[in-house]
Amino acid sequence: MVDESYVGRTLPPSPPYQVGRERIREFATAVGERSPLCHDVEAARAAGYPDLVAPPTFPVVFTMPRIEQFLRDPGFGWRFEGTVHGDQKIEFQRPIHAGDELVTVVRVDALRTRAGTHMLTLHCAVSTTGGEPVCDTEALLLSQEDVG
Repeated sequence: MVDESYVGRTLPPSPPYQVGRERIREFATAVGERSPLCHDVEAARAAGYPDLVAPPTFPVVFTMPRIEQFLRDPGFGWRFEGTVHGDQKIEFQRPIHAGDELVTVVRVDALRTRAGTHMLTLHCAVSTTGGEPVCDTEALLLSQEDVG
């Protein structure tokens, strides 16, 4: 049984995630992003950025492991096996760059159950270790009720 009392809770901040150049390059290659801003430090600096710029979907690299850790918490009662990622939104306050040290805070925004399917909305606030806001994400996750 999923614990509905989690709605509205904010989980403790994640440990800092160090954004590395090679991680940006590897992710950009994996998603087919060919922009030189993601691959060439000099091109990124010439465009006014301090270092390589991460592709827009890069936050999933460090937010999804944090979300998975929460979903596997037995106290929450989520059935992780069979979880489907239904929707994702990302709003940036500024681009993510190589060298950033980022902290993620997960908040449980909503939990609904319809026709035996749990629909969970999680918000992630991402900021630098110095407190500068970087982006906000919202994920909708779905899972069937545990019938056993």
